[in-house]
Amino acid sequence: MFSGTTFQSIDAKGRIVLPARFREQLGETFVISKGFSKCVQVLSVEEFEHLRESIKNLPAKNAAALRYHVVATATAVRPNAQGRVSIPQSLREIASLDKEAAVVGMDNRIEIWNKEKFDEMMSASEPALDEALSMLNF
Repeated sequence: MFSGTTFQSIDAKGRIVLPARFREQLGETFVISKGFSKCVQVLSVEEFEHLRESIKNLPAKNAAALRYHVVATATAVRPNAQGRVSIPQSLREIASLDKEAAVVGMDNRIEIWNKEKFDEMMSASEPALDEALSMLNF
């Protein structure tokens, strides 16, 4: 499972270095697609296939929406010798990825956020965090 947050640069060619601990869990080839928020998500091939199978079991209207959102934007990638992966231009535009990114472990997937948008999202989520913590009795 993926956890932790690191901040990485995106080079002029749209490449980013994913932390070695993440690459080890992802395998040699993995999938990058549009995320569920204003981000890009990275999944192992196995997790992506699990997601595709789960989508198939949804009602047709919902399945179609998710297929367009996730499956149609998916690209299989393989890191180069330096551990860099290329994020397709279309996905960089969707997530407003330019120079600095937050790489976030989210249990079964990794999210890549524009650092400023990630910071904004984290600040905006404070009220929901307080409510969620009260529900946990933590």
